[in-house]
Amino acid sequence: MDVLKEIRTEIDSVDGELIKLFAKRLALVKKVGEVKHQHGLPIYVPEREADMLAARRQEAEKIGVPADLIEDVLRRFMRESYTSENHFGFKTVNPDIKKIVVVGGNGKLGGLFVRFLGLSGYTVEILGRQDWQRAEHILANTDVVIVCVPIANTLDTIKRLQPYLTPNMLLTDLTSVKRQPLQKMLEVHHGAVVGLHPMFGPDVASMAKQVIVRCDGRYPERYQWLLEQMAIWGAKIYQVEAAEHDHSMTYIQALRHFSTFANGLHLSKQPVKLANLLALSSPIYRLELAMIGRLFAQDGGLYADIILDKPENLAVIESLKDSYVESLKFFETGDKQGFIDTFNQVSQWFGEYSDLFMKESRQLLQQANDHRQHD
Repeated sequence: MDVLKEIRTEIDSVDGELIKLFAKRLALVKKVGEVKHQHGLPIYVPEREADMLAARRQEAEKIGVPADLIEDVLRRFMRESYTSENHFGFKTVNPDIKKIVVVGGNGKLGGLFVRFLGLSGYTVEILGRQDWQRAEHILANTDVVIVCVPIANTLDTIKRLQPYLTPNMLLTDLTSVKRQPLQKMLEVHHGAVVGLHPMFGPDVASMAKQVIVRCDGRYPERYQWLLEQMAIWGAKIYQVEAAEHDHSMTYIQALRHFSTFANGLHLSKQPVKLANLLALSSPIYRLELAMIGRLFAQDGGLYADIILDKPENLAVIESLKDSYVESLKFFETGDKQGFIDTFNQVSQWFGEYSDLFMKESRQLLQQANDHRQHD
């Protein structure tokens, strides 16, 4: 035991040195953030990140240190770096913009964009639900109007803005559905229009590596600066037609949210205790439970609006029910081979993505297991 104590004391000493090195690296990152702010450089540069990780992995392997360990540590450092670099603000891409109004800027997602636009040097005002009697004053001399309200209120809000819109204004929205909002914006406004959909929640600490969907409307040359501004924040801008976007969201959002809701509803009706499930769960099942529980920690109205957005959503959900019935029949009839054959067909459909998803999920499971605590 004395020997073990001695070794542990030495480990504690090494950990102290590591903390000092971490502090030194973070100080250097701070300088990087200052330089990026001064020169208007983007927060996230994928080529630099990939090259740096590859070089550090090779160096680690040469001295017998697991390359995955070094990559894990460095990726955590980079995540911290991207967040800390926000504190220095961002270059103002278009200094001619005098004022931006975020309709719904008191909400979580709207507030996130209010903050990032403010960090980029723009004057930002909020038009909340209680402010419409002052709308003319708030929207006067405005260059950009961003609509960020619940889906169910989006079309009415866009229509309500019409009397205050001037041809020089840029009108955009941050709604998770795009076809109808974009159509309505083009209908009520004759100036520049673009539909945007941030593919992330309001709890992100940084926009680095986050995706923002872009659905073009009118006069793209007038909103190119806004896309460049978001790219400086670290976001990736993904261009797609509004109809194609909404079709994809049927599967990415509506189907997934419904199936998650149904799983949670089913669990809540079972004679089980959640604490027992967690205690006995494997890392993968715990992660699945976490994703279900995450849904119910948020706003049910938002998910109801997403699912109810269009008939296509319900049709696809109906087909999910059919797939459940089809899958259950394999076991009701004892058709093991039929299940295996169908399993292999689905595996072929996923193709090479199966290996990619296996790798990604393994990393998630390792992180989830690292944070697991036993009473």
